[in-house]
Amino acid sequence: MQTIDEQLWAKKADLDTLRPIAPQSYEALAKWYDVELTYTSNAIEGNSLTRAETAIVLEKGITVSGKPLRDHMEAVGHKDALDYVRDLARRDEPIRELDVRQIHRLVMGRTDPEEAGNYSQHARLIAGSPLTLPSPAEIGPLMGDFGQWLSRAKPSAETAFAAHEKLVTIHPFSDGNGRTSRLLMNVVLLKSGYPPVVIGPEQRVEYIYGLEALQLRGDAQPYRTFMAGRLEASLDRHLSILRQSLNQDVNPNRRTV
Repeated sequence: MQTIDEQLWAKKADLDTLRPIAPQSYEALAKWYDVELTYTSNAIEGNSLTRAETAIVLEKGITVSGKPLRDHMEAVGHKDALDYVRDLARRDEPIRELDVRQIHRLVMGRTDPEEAGNYSQHARLIAGSPLTLPSPAEIGPLMGDFGQWLSRAKPSAETAFAAHEKLVTIHPFSDGNGRTSRLLMNVVLLKSGYPPVVIGPEQRVEYIYGLEALQLRGDAQPYRTFMAGRLEASLDRHLSILRQSLNQDVNPNRRTV
């Protein structure tokens, strides 16, 4: 019986063979993920835009009546950061501490330009969590060490999951830590040849539980299992759509439901 890691590797290998022969479908998937990643990551943090409303804001550039302007700006800011992440993933160079700050600068630049890209000078708390966060004086050294680790780490799924957990635990920014951490995880995944991971609001409880089990008790299993499951779901989606695309190319008259 295959382990989770073996399942992920096997599905990634399948994806690697399909990606070059279905480029248009792969590009369409990337556009779908632009909306999905923006909607879900913001929704976890309390943004009120629905998936469809997020698509309207990003694709049409118009506001949705009755929704706060900040929610619209958060959607556009996340898409700005996601564009940067995709560009960063294509570069043949390590990810640096400055890149993490730039991701945050783009995430927060439209809603809180004074804090965007800057480490917090204030004590931070995570609502509903007993986790004690590093003091403002500790953030600089911790982020320096994190940046060195990140620049040396080989891109892989394990590195991606570790980068997310390490950054969200340092919690260096006044706001936008979760969104920045998830984007950082996904740039490492993209560099590794994996698709991005989507964590929806319906998975928020399991997601937070996994993080807290690791942060508070040192139990990495719930977090690792959760993240591996989300990555496997993304792999399954990519494989299903690319295979369907190839079948339609071979059978152009085949009816689809």
